[in-house]
Amino acid sequence: MQLHVADHPLIAHKVTVLRDKNTPSPTFRLLVDELVTLLAYEATRQVRVVECEVETPLQPTTGTKIASPAPLIVPILRAGLGMLDGMTRLLPSAEVGFLGLKRDEETLEAITYANRLPDDLTGRQVFLIDPMLATGGSLVAAIEYVLERGATDVTCVCLLAAPEGIERVRTAMGERVDVSVVVAQVDERLNEQGFIVPGLGDAGDRLYGLV
Repeated sequence: MQLHVADHPLIAHKVTVLRDKNTPSPTFRLLVDELVTLLAYEATRQVRVVECEVETPLQPTTGTKIASPAPLIVPILRAGLGMLDGMTRLLPSAEVGFLGLKRDEETLEAITYANRLPDDLTGRQVFLIDPMLATGGSLVAAIEYVLERGATDVTCVCLLAAPEGIERVRTAMGERVDVSVVVAQVDERLNEQGFIVPGLGDAGDRLYGLV
């Protein structure tokens, strides 16, 4: 597993404003959108491309385009939906699938409750998006889900991550597949309830403007 922490002053600034409990929900959602677009730039550095011929106003030239099959962006429901626009803004040709996972509050394990993904992901680059990599249970379950369908190139995009979650993904994946995790910041730890400290609070609810 490869971990990439996007070390940029603008990202650090936006995450700081995002953490502020006094930041209004509309501003929170806007900041998430901006952060995801910045993270998507980092996450797509290895997106597959092919050469193509185009006719410019002056003469033909050789350019580059996204290779087929198109990448697949998979928000982990439901908070991941709040990150979808930021990803598709940079990858408008990508297809979108959905995976619903929820965490058992007692065991902290992920439970799958919805799936709208192609049955065959052979040869597809998959981008999993979720605001928080906390215990790592949901992300590991999502990665395993797409691996079972043939994916071998998986990039996970998260706003924040805890060291415990990163290590869980690293241990679960080992050396068997090409998995990358791109995050804005790595936080200190998890608390007793399995939430990232200092974290973003209930990011899922804030993304949907429920508070």
